[in-house]
Amino acid sequence: MDTAARPSQVVEEIADDTPLYEARRKIYPIAVHGTFRRIKWALLIVTLGIYYLLPFVRWDRGPNAPSQAVLIDFPNRRFYFFFIEIWPQEIYYLTGLLILAALVLFLMNAVAGRIWCGYLCPQTVWTDLFQAIERMVEGDPRERREKLKHASKLQRAFESAAKHVLWLMVAWWTGGAWVLYFADAPTLTMQLLKGEAPLVAYAWIGILTFTTYVLAGHMREQVCTYMCPWPRIQAALTDEYALNVTYRYDRGEPRGSFKKTEALKLQGLPAGDCVDCHQCVAACPTGVDIREGLQLGCIQCGLCIDACDTVMKKIGRPAALIAYDTDMNVRARMEGKPETRRVLRPRTILYAALIALVGGIMVAALVGRGSETVSVIHDRNPLFVRLSDGSIRNAYTVRIVNKQLVPRRFAITVEGVPDAVVEVVGEPQAAGSAPVIPVGPDQTYEARVLVSTHAKLPPSASLGVTFHIADIEGGETATAPDHFKGP
Repeated sequence: MDTAARPSQVVEEIADDTPLYEARRKIYPIAVHGTFRRIKWALLIVTLGIYYLLPFVRWDRGPNAPSQAVLIDFPNRRFYFFFIEIWPQEIYYLTGLLILAALVLFLMNAVAGRIWCGYLCPQTVWTDLFQAIERMVEGDPRERREKLKHASKLQRAFESAAKHVLWLMVAWWTGGAWVLYFADAPTLTMQLLKGEAPLVAYAWIGILTFTTYVLAGHMREQVCTYMCPWPRIQAALTDEYALNVTYRYDRGEPRGSFKKTEALKLQGLPAGDCVDCHQCVAACPTGVDIREGLQLGCIQCGLCIDACDTVMKKIGRPAALIAYDTDMNVRARMEGKPETRRVLRPRTILYAALIALVGGIMVAALVGRGSETVSVIHDRNPLFVRLSDGSIRNAYTVRIVNKQLVPRRFAITVEGVPDAVVEVVGEPQAAGSAPVIPVGPDQTYEARVLVSTHAKLPPSASLGVTFHIADIEGGETATAPDHFKGP
């Protein structure tokens, strides 16, 4: 009897023994020093400084307006950004900003790969900060390995507790800073300290404290590798001319120990500059070996460049064994061809042109927008009413927006209906003059407007009508079209 295992049994046994997901390797990157590390520190200080301190910056907008420079005012449905005030009906500005952000991200990727991920992404910035705290309290990975051998359990427990307390403090202030963008920052800060703030503020601080602590303190590189969609998207947006952190294998291979490669060079045999020290791997915040080429986990932060340059300096070999370069140039050098660098190419020119176009449209819209707007909604039931004197009357809801910080009075007239008589329900009106609608500072006012006429209407029974509003004091005007219905 044949006792050989069936193929299905073999597959089942392999499936039983093989994990569905690769087990996580805990990554503790070493501290490095160099140009890119200094750039990252500078950007970390600037970006976190802006995030934490911007809610406290003041901006004088005059009376009847908040003095916080950047404020998302949900109760009054306003967004303030220094001298710019955005109303709910101007949501298209937010759309424009999102389009601009996407185009800038595409342009950055076309020029220098995942430069956003390596230097400006919030996950990278906060993870950098958390890792700096970890090294400050527990030491570099080398020191931690020594402590495992010699330090007491009490010392290690104390350091671990101190690290997590500092992480939680940073995470707590991260959540606290976020809610300050939605209310007057000094006032809300005092309310939070006294326990008098709204419950929703404490809830959001708790949520953001938890997410910051978990994502930056514990998940770290897993967010970049498994959660973020950008590494998968950007691969379709790059090309062979984009600069990326690159191991120059034309110079580094064949790799070997320092003594071995030196001996080979003395004999006139091929030998690369890479001494296989693995410092590039030890410095990588995601544990990537850049010598294996571009990978999903590589965030292009440049720390491996600093680590490699430090080693090259110590052993007396030229720097930039790892550098911002392209695979095309690496191959060109191996083939004895000249290098090519093409920052200006159709892809980058297109992105830059679109950025300029969208940005120009937004600036023009901001500069040219008026301080008043009007919109009109025609009554649907009934569309018109025939009065006892034989005239036809249509009713409308007119909404007037006053974006200035002072009260204003608007005269309202209509154009397109012959012999039109305009009335505003609830507002006094002098005989023979246009009705006037008062609107408070930085407010919206809805008025019910009645338009009637004795004139004979055309067979189409529908006339185009234009509503005009004019500021009595300043003379600014705005218009809105609609229709006048008849039998």
